[in-house]
Amino acid sequence: MAVELKLEKLSGHAKEGKIGKIHKNVGDEIKLGDVLFDIESNKGNLSVKSNANGKIETIEVEEGSTVKIGDLLAKIDGVASQNDPSKATFNYFSGLLKPQKQELESDITIIGGGPGGYVAAIAAAKLGAKVVLVEKEKLGGTCLNWGCIPTKSLVRSAEVYKNLKEADTYGLSAENISVNMKKIVERKNNIVNQLVQGISYLLEKNHVTVINGMGEILDHETVSVKNKKIEATIKSKNIIIATGSTSSSLPIPGIDLENVITSKEALDLNTLPDKLAIVGGGVIGMEFAFIYANLGVDVSVIEFLDNILASLDDDVCTEISQIAKDMGIKLYTSSKLASIIESEDGECIVSFHKDNKLKFITADKVLMAVGRKPVFEGIDIEKLGIELTENKKGIKVNEKLQTNIPNIYAIGDVTNKIQLAHVASHQGIVAVKNILGKDLQMDYTVIPSAIFTDPEIAMVGIGEKMAHEKGIEIEVGKFPFAANGKALTLGENKGFVKIIKEKSTNKVIGATIIGPHATDLIAEIALAIKNELTIEQIAETIHAHPTTAESIHEAVLATEGGAIHFA
Repeated sequence: MAVELKLEKLSGHAKEGKIGKIHKNVGDEIKLGDVLFDIESNKGNLSVKSNANGKIETIEVEEGSTVKIGDLLAKIDGVASQNDPSKATFNYFSGLLKPQKQELESDITIIGGGPGGYVAAIAAAKLGAKVVLVEKEKLGGTCLNWGCIPTKSLVRSAEVYKNLKEADTYGLSAENISVNMKKIVERKNNIVNQLVQGISYLLEKNHVTVINGMGEILDHETVSVKNKKIEATIKSKNIIIATGSTSSSLPIPGIDLENVITSKEALDLNTLPDKLAIVGGGVIGMEFAFIYANLGVDVSVIEFLDNILASLDDDVCTEISQIAKDMGIKLYTSSKLASIIESEDGECIVSFHKDNKLKFITADKVLMAVGRKPVFEGIDIEKLGIELTENKKGIKVNEKLQTNIPNIYAIGDVTNKIQLAHVASHQGIVAVKNILGKDLQMDYTVIPSAIFTDPEIAMVGIGEKMAHEKGIEIEVGKFPFAANGKALTLGENKGFVKIIKEKSTNKVIGATIIGPHATDLIAEIALAIKNELTIEQIAETIHAHPTTAESIHEAVLATEGGAIHFA
């Protein structure tokens, strides 16, 4: 009996896609779940799997052809699965197959398997707790699957491409250099899959019960979760909410156009746009700006505030802005997005207000990077009586990560305190230890931040701008990477190290690094601030030569008598 295989969905709600690769031929024997087609769209990629066991009778499309939802892709001579919408065969048992009901008990139930949730689960299990972890999508959450890790994979690919283009500078020759976005995305996916599998292994090894599905808090001690196989009710002594965040948007005309994408879709583009407009000059927007500019894309950034990365000190903003402009990135600061419309040839026309004038740019894709908002899905805030922050943009917690309900805790982006993966992980550990009888408080004073622009930027502690606002008397020491031997050998002479000391105590209270290996170097300063080290203690510590870490030593010296290798 012929079973029809139709296109049921596309990535990111795209309207149409293109057949990338056809994996099977007419006459091939196939099994349920075999990948038959790869379909590419401007919202990402999708693999279409067989809905039947049998033999391919006909293939109705060709590689490169355009398809829409509902189009017939192939006919299969065989037996359809019970979920096949064409209902080509009758399955007597399909109506009898229902999720099995389960009742579980746990010491801690965690909703959300991101860097906060899964770390909390492993930490709790190691301390002897009985743990259930509920995750609706993929272990690792946004950070691992659609954020920190995949973007860094793209950063590395863009960096290698840039280095190849500059090979002559290093006395080398590289010809016929090109970008293969399919392979870049494939490499990214392989890295992500490897790490997800690693987390799954660690959870299993530590005897954490993992349930895939949407978790719902029924009351202060009960969590419900349902998938195709089970319908579980979990009685839990304690609950940790770690539901994370999702991309924010703007209420402007054209926001739902096909070529308007979020960071999630930007990670799966199989072809490079010629022109990319990015709305938002914060961390996410600028990381993508440098990635795509290094890959040869014409990039424009529209930012509402007066500077890109506006939370940084002015000298850092000036430095990274000039570097971006030197790379050809067009920066439109103090600009307010007005609308996005689609032209006759499919381009996006982006309009924005700047200097009391309405301006226009065109782009193949528009990336919305205007921040993230907490996810409350599965949490009936009013019914449960959980308090939110004053601005209603996060769950309110105390220093122990408790909500106003003593046995319910919240960690990570859903608290809307500091949306960083390593903060979520540490919050998870603090919450777990408090649940299990310790008395700990979450300390937000020493949190390093990392921005993977080109060059990298990292900061920790109190910045120069904040010190002035707080009325703290400081001394600033700076050292440029242009005077560092290792940086010169790397061909990366832009940027500087800036150390801030408190005059009254001579302690290091903050630092910002823009330049090579900045995100790795910042750990030394974080450790120094955490342990209240003085300038003298760092200055008397021998730093290896030749390394970029010597720039920290020189910047420390610059807060007092002056750097050795810079006048």
